[in-house]
Amino acid sequence: MICPGEKDLLEKIIKENDIKKIPESEWNGLATEIRDYILEHVSKTGGHLAPNLGVVELTMALHLFMDFPKDKLVFDVGHQCYTHKILTGRKEEFDTLRQYKGLSGFPKRDESPCDSFDSGHSSNSISVALGYAAARSLNKTDEKIVALIGDGAMTGGVAYEALNNASLVNGNFIIVLNDNQMSISESIGGFSSQLSRLRTGKLYTHLKQSVTDSLERIPGIGDSMVRLIRKTKDGLKQIMVPGMFFEEMGITYLGPVDGHNIKGMLRVFENAAKVNGPVLVHVVTKKGKGYKYAEKHPDKFHGIGPFNLSDGQTKKGGVSYTEVFSKAMLGAGEKNENVVAITAAMSDGTGLKRFKKEFPTRFFDVGIAEQHAVSFSAGLALSGKIPVFAVYSSFLQRGFDEIVQDICMQDQHVVFAIDRAGLVGNDGPTHHGAFDVSYLSMIPNMTLMAPKNDKELTQMVDYAINVHNGPIAVRYPRGEAYLGLQEYNQEIKYGKSEVIHDGEKVCLIAYGATVKNAEAAFECLSDKGIVPGLVNLRFAKPLDEEMLDRIADEYEAVITLEDHVLKGGVGAMIDEYYCKKGIRIKVKNLGISDKFVEQGATSKLYEDCGLNTDSIVKTVEEVVNNL
Repeated sequence: MICPGEKDLLEKIIKENDIKKIPESEWNGLATEIRDYILEHVSKTGGHLAPNLGVVELTMALHLFMDFPKDKLVFDVGHQCYTHKILTGRKEEFDTLRQYKGLSGFPKRDESPCDSFDSGHSSNSISVALGYAAARSLNKTDEKIVALIGDGAMTGGVAYEALNNASLVNGNFIIVLNDNQMSISESIGGFSSQLSRLRTGKLYTHLKQSVTDSLERIPGIGDSMVRLIRKTKDGLKQIMVPGMFFEEMGITYLGPVDGHNIKGMLRVFENAAKVNGPVLVHVVTKKGKGYKYAEKHPDKFHGIGPFNLSDGQTKKGGVSYTEVFSKAMLGAGEKNENVVAITAAMSDGTGLKRFKKEFPTRFFDVGIAEQHAVSFSAGLALSGKIPVFAVYSSFLQRGFDEIVQDICMQDQHVVFAIDRAGLVGNDGPTHHGAFDVSYLSMIPNMTLMAPKNDKELTQMVDYAINVHNGPIAVRYPRGEAYLGLQEYNQEIKYGKSEVIHDGEKVCLIAYGATVKNAEAAFECLSDKGIVPGLVNLRFAKPLDEEMLDRIADEYEAVITLEDHVLKGGVGAMIDEYYCKKGIRIKVKNLGISDKFVEQGATSKLYEDCGLNTDSIVKTVEEVVNNL
């Protein structure tokens, strides 16, 4: 790490393309400064540390090669964009990284014209970049177009759909494969670098064509000799060239290349730019490079909260909902040998690591492939297993068609454990789980549940696995589990809600995570002499119609609460029910309005959406005053 007072290279980076003013002899020094800068700031704000430490030199090489904002660099996922942001004039904003109204942790077009795409989910960068390339041909322009994709994202099916289409592109199109899963051996690296230079050189291209033309002129045997040489060459390439998979798809393969050698990468990128058509540059990097704790534990430091730089330790909070689910799954696995667990490359993030350790043959990591995970679950269910697919809410969106066709239409007993439901905080709009109730509730045969606290999540996991028979989803939020209302522990019964408090005039109907703030609001209002009713909805589908009828008889108004969009949410379903039955009762819906919610602390986002305790109290008071 750099000593205080030595950080002067980074001060020369004021705006995009300033890196080109840094002499080659100082590139490595700049890389060290950038790495230290990222460490210093992420240790305070939290963020995606290991991915960014691993691509410092790679991003620098791309910036030396490209001209921003004219050229287009499309990040896959985008959580590795910190160096890119530093090199495009945003380093002074890093104190606000991932904070409310601050610098996004992902590429964002409204932040800078150097960000060509608002990334957040994986495997789509090649598709987006191909769109840019097609438009370039139509516009008759000459900008460079580069898609940067990680080896993990290459497990996503959409990446292969794009690769299949890449050979149709006109002009040069570069795919950079950031591979941080394997080391690069010196012999293979040297051979591959030499091969890359040779195959893209004008002499090689001219010689290859000249030899082919000459042989084809030989009467009788020319064509057969050309075919034999091509067959022999392809056979050798299958053995010696690791990129033959891409070559067979019409994509020139270059690499592997050392992803921490800036000069070497720049040379390969310049060679790649000579290819008329798609070319894939295979770059090998070390995730977490430069910080020993991140190098040793890249998963832990993939996405991390504020931490102590000296020892890598984070502040330990209370038990999270993910940890509660993890323990519930372990119990379910012990109790029922037909229980199997599925993850899409997130065994640690979804809490399935313990299940994997205890029941390795009943655990399946399918990679970043949510669509496949859903259909795979269908096959397991059809064979008598009880698959539990643990997945973040925003990522489950990718499997919508498979949920409809392969699970619900065939009424299969698959459990969807939907983590990170609702507002997830600093990761922002690409990661908020704000739509699952809407898109799942409209599918026949699907059942939807959400717990009020830790104990109820355990109950719901047990109910979904061992009692229910059919498609069922349990959604729960990110962060610490609510430990309140432990005395309310009614048995889970299909489609039945739970009355927490009886009251007068106004009844709060809260779903899932919003019960916590509704209970706090109840206590505050009670101190003011206003006693609302409070119902823990439990089931979004089916709705507890008996409870809704009783509330309409006993109260003058209903206020619904959900950490979800209002369109198609539980509030809208309750509105529809009362309207259909002709029941005249005042209903006020609190939730997320028709917008994408920005990043920020969850408490601040709840306040903006009118879901924090103070907002609920204010809404109840307004409703009571207007009755």
